[in-house]
This record gives sequence, C-alpha cells and structure tokens, in this order.
Amino acid sequence: MSPLPLSQLGWYAHRVRQMSPAEIAWRTRDQVLQAAWTRRQVSREQISAAARPPAGERRFASLLPAGTAGRVPASARAAIIAAADELLLGHWEVLGVARTDLVTPDWFRDPVTGRRSSPERYAFRINHRSEEQTGNIKQVWEISRLQHLTLLAAAWYLTSDPRYADRVAAQLRSWFRENPFLSGVHWTSGIEIGIRLISLTWIRRLLDGWPPVAELFEQDDLAVQQIRWHQQYLAAFRSRGSSANNHVIAEAAGQLVASCAFPWYPETRRWRQEAARLLERELARNTFPSGIGRELASDYQCFVAELGILAAVEAAAHGPPLSAACWQRLCAMVDSGAALLDERLQAPRQGDGDEGRALLLDAPAANRWPSLLAVGAAVFGRPDWWPPTSADAASCMIGAMPGAMREAAGRPAARPWHFADAGTALLRTTGDRDPEIWCRCDGGPHGYLSIAAHAHADALSVEVRHGGVDVLADPGTYCYHGDPAWRSYFRSTIAHNTVEVGSQSQSSDGGPFLWLRHANARAISIRDTGDTAEWTAEHDGYAALDPPARHRRTVRLDRHSRTISIIDEIEGGHDVRLAFHLGPEVEAELDGASVVLSWPDAATPGTARLELPGELSWSMHRGETDPILGWYSGGLGRRIPAVTLLGQGRPGFAEPLVSQLVFARTETMTSPSLTHPAVSWHVSDSLTTGAPETQAEAG
Repeated sequence: MSPLPLSQLGWYAHRVRQMSPAEIAWRTRDQVLQAAWTRRQVSREQISAAARPPAGERRFASLLPAGTAGRVPASARAAIIAAADELLLGHWEVLGVARTDLVTPDWFRDPVTGRRSSPERYAFRINHRSEEQTGNIKQVWEISRLQHLTLLAAAWYLTSDPRYADRVAAQLRSWFRENPFLSGVHWTSGIEIGIRLISLTWIRRLLDGWPPVAELFEQDDLAVQQIRWHQQYLAAFRSRGSSANNHVIAEAAGQLVASCAFPWYPETRRWRQEAARLLERELARNTFPSGIGRELASDYQCFVAELGILAAVEAAAHGPPLSAACWQRLCAMVDSGAALLDERLQAPRQGDGDEGRALLLDAPAANRWPSLLAVGAAVFGRPDWWPPTSADAASCMIGAMPGAMREAAGRPAARPWHFADAGTALLRTTGDRDPEIWCRCDGGPHGYLSIAAHAHADALSVEVRHGGVDVLADPGTYCYHGDPAWRSYFRSTIAHNTVEVGSQSQSSDGGPFLWLRHANARAISIRDTGDTAEWTAEHDGYAALDPPARHRRTVRLDRHSRTISIIDEIEGGHDVRLAFHLGPEVEAELDGASVVLSWPDAATPGTARLELPGELSWSMHRGETDPILGWYSGGLGRRIPAVTLLGQGRPGFAEPLVSQLVFARTETMTSPSLTHPAVSWHVSDSLTTGAPETQAEAG
C-alpha cells in the first residue's frame, strides 16, 4: 500500500485516541485476520471453482401469505409500477444524482467524479474513504444495496409482469459474477453487506411465484455461495467500540434475516443465535429507553427502527422470537418518532441524515417516517394520539409475515412532548384553528459513543415550523465524503440556530465522522401550563475558553399570541455570533434588528415578524461560499441557497439577548401579507416573567 498522506495520518492518530484498549485489541485482531484472509479472496476467474456449500436439498420457506398482494392500496401499487417502469428505462435518482445507466449498471463507477474503483483489488487494501481510489463511495455503495431490485421484485409481485423479474435476474447474476468474495469495494463495509442480505431475502420472497426463481437462488451455486460469503464476513468482522452505532445494527439485522430465510449452511444455527444476541444488546445500547436514538440523528432513528423491525419479524416467523424487551424498545422507537412529527408527518432534521433505508418495497419517498408509522401500526397497533397513517406496500407485506403482530407494554397514553433522557423537548400548538407551530429544542448529549460520528455541534439549537414549513431551519447534512469544507460547515455551530462563542464551534471537529471534544447540554427546567410552554437548558461546550463561557437558553411558546421567545444568556465576555437559518421557502426583509418573514408559495402560506437582539449587529446572507453561509440541504448530495440572519457582537455582562418570533394569526387568509386585513399580530410582552411551576401536557 502507498504511504498515507499527513492529513490522514493525523486523522488516524485522533481516531485511535478515541478508542478504548479493548477496541484497539479488537481492531488489531481484525487487521491480523484481514491479512490472513488474503488467501480466501476469490477472483472473477476463480469464481466457478470457489468452495461450495455442502450439497443437499435447499428450499425457501419464508413466504408471504396468500392474498397479501391484494391488500396493497391502489395508490401504492400505481406508484410502485411507475417507479419500476422508470427503472426498466435505466432511470433512478441516487442521493441527489439522476442516473440513466441502470439498465446495465457499472457496479464500481461513481457517476459524480467519473472514477471507477478496481474490481480485482483485495477489499481490505482499499481505502474507501479516499475519493482518489473509489470516487464518492456513497454513490457506489448505494446501488449495490440492491434496493432498486427489491422495488422491481415488488412490481413483479403485484403484476406478474415478467419484464420486472427478468431485469432483477439479469442484474443479480451480474452482481454475483462481478463481486466475488473479498474482491472490490463492496466487501469493505459490514453495513453494506447486512443491508444487501435483507434485499436478497425480500427479492427471493417477492419472486416466489416466478417460475425460474429457484434457478436464480437455491439451485444456483454462485447465489448460494454469495449468501454464505456475506454471512461469513459478518460473522468474522463487525463494528465494535466507538463504531458500534447504526452500522452494528445493520450487520446484526442482516445476519439474522439471512440466517432465518436461507437456512442452508452448517453454521446457520450459530449465526442465527449470535446475530439475535448481538441485535438485542446493541438495540438497547443504541437507543434511550424513551425510544429516541442515542446518535441523536432523526434519520438514523428511522433507519435503525426499520432494521430492527425487519429482523424481529423474520425471527418471529422462524423462531425463536426476540425478547419482549427488544420488541418493546422497537415499539418505543416508533412511538417516540410519531410524537416528534409535525402536522405534515415530517421528523426533526437533527444530526446527520443520508436517506438510508433498510428495505425498499414502495416507490422512493424523501420522508420515510409515514411508511415506518404505517409498518408500526401494522405490527404494534396504532394509539389514538398518533397522527393519521395510511397503509402502503411495506406495511401490508411486513405486517403479513407470520408472528409479526405484537403487543408492547408501557406505551404512552398521550402524545409525549419531553424526552428527558435524550434532552429533546417539543413545544407546539394543536393546529386545530391555525397552522401548527412546532418547535424542537435540543438540550441533551452531543451524540453517541466517543466519536459521536453522526452528531452536529448543535447544543441548544431550535427548529421552528409553521404548518410544516421550515421557518427557523436546521440546514441538514449535504455530504459525507469528498467535500471536507462543506462537511465541516453543515456540522458546525454556526450552521445551526444557536450561539457561537469565541469564534469556535461548541464541539471540536476531528474529521468527517469524528468529534474530539463534545459539548453536552442539560435541561434546567421545563414546564407546560396550557397557555405557555417553556424550556431552559445550558451546555458546557465553551468551558475551555479563557475565561470560561457559559451559554444558557430559554425558549417560550405563548400559544395565545402565537409567539416564540428565545432568551440567550452568555457569560464570559467573548465575541458571539447568533445565527437564525431560514427555510428555503421563507423570504426575509431585514430592517435593523427587525425582520419581516413570509412564505407565500409554500403549501401552508404564512407570515411572521422576527425581532432580533439590538445589542448585536445584524446582516443577511444567502448562498455564500467564502466563507460558507446561507445554505439548506434537502438531502444528501443536494443543497440550495437559503437566508441566514447573523448577529455579531459582544453582549454586556448578564445582558440577555432576546429574540421574538411572532406568527400572524389569520382568520380567512388566502394571500398572506403583512398588510392583508385578515392578519392580526399579538406580541407578547412577558419575556422575563417566569411561568408557574405546574406541569401539564402540551395543549
């Protein structure tokens, strides 16, 4: 291997410092095993002579009950067929890139950079973090999750049109031939292998009525070898220690699903038992008891819940089932997600998000939470306080699996709004008369494990929506690899609706998935009296400054006046920057420290007035690159300009910075405008009056 550049050597040094002695020992063991496994690498020329599993009768018995296809709603069926027809033409969007080459995909080419990694190179000698070697690895890996083939298989299941099954068979055989064991970049990551096993299981399940299906799977020696190789890899290598986040869940879930569905190997029983134990243990570690994911990244909570439910349903169908405690934790993940959604069923944008799916059975959608709730309703039942859900193909098919229906104990009787273990609070109105005001407050840990890979430096940040429209927005993620400046910006403090002190982020960034120092927040008080809801918290991210600084924030929602007040107290005497990032649909007119906001073209039009702290000097930024400021990312690989309001200055000692966002109350508004006669403003004048101590549920 060529020597690593100094920047990568520095990253590895920082990374090792975040590991425990036990993790270092395990990683040393992995390095030794990877070196020893060079003799197990299979080339494309050798693939036909590779060791075969013992001969014998193989069958696939993990089938959907008769009549399941008929229960898929017509709208979901039509969307699946439309997406599948586009796939037959080779069209597919992958992480913001419109691909037209999926009739016969090149499994190793990155369409963003045009680079193609070596299919012959030993997997453990490939640095998948190097764009020079692999291009944008997310683009390369995404297609080899084979989820576009599960969609085609679903289209065949619903229509019996042989075009869909024929395309699945051609591409599966291509992937099997071009990716022999340990050759190429698709053998470098356990999470990819686990997800691929789930895809293979469901492709086989959905194609069961297709006459040649056995020739594609159990009667094809190469297919049987590939399924075994995938499981051998996961049995030998898994994410540990500081890397045991959503990756280890995907690895355990993939192993458990495949060992249940393809029981063709001498090791099957051991693989199943080990995967079940690993999944139960790591699900408990990766989630708070409330169900919120410990990575504090909403997108990954959805992903982990999907993985866990798929594995639990598969184990229930084949036995033995996972424990009642594991089922309860999965139910809590779905319940907590349902509680956090806004009136348009959109989740918070907290932390990283890469649109990862555990399984694709429906036409792709940017927001996967409605589908997860539909699956949750099919498996656990739907509490009265949940938002409305509609069945889709995934919920019909997963819910139809034998043993899928489960009762979970301890479910909340009313919609929760404060998750103390995760430091998450949601201040909201009912949305009965006016559009819902939805405000998420972040007052918990920085992230999960020592590297907190998917966390952002966002302590005490807020997200505010009006009728589901981002008003004060979390800008999102945008990228993982290849653009370090953009990766660093979207994770930084200044990219969130909070305060930066002393020209530095609250937490210290050590690389794309590495934090060296974590800012942790704690709630001081939280109360809801019906008319108002109030949250106060502080964090320790600036304790190392000289002199030490402290940031404390209070957020108050006055439901009657439809006002959100944000009071920031910063001690330490440092320069500060207070940022408010507007959603891409919001227009702004800044006049001194007053801003008129409007979003006339949104699905729920509206207007608001934002009064900013006069102690700071305010400026407006949009789509700037030097430095980066004023951007919004709707998904990985996508970014658009959006307005950022930036206040700079040095507040006086014990001088709070008060911001007040007042939403217009409308009776019959059809064309929102500050001069429209139907608009009325009710400004709160009780910014510093403490609310009563009585606690109550949000109104």
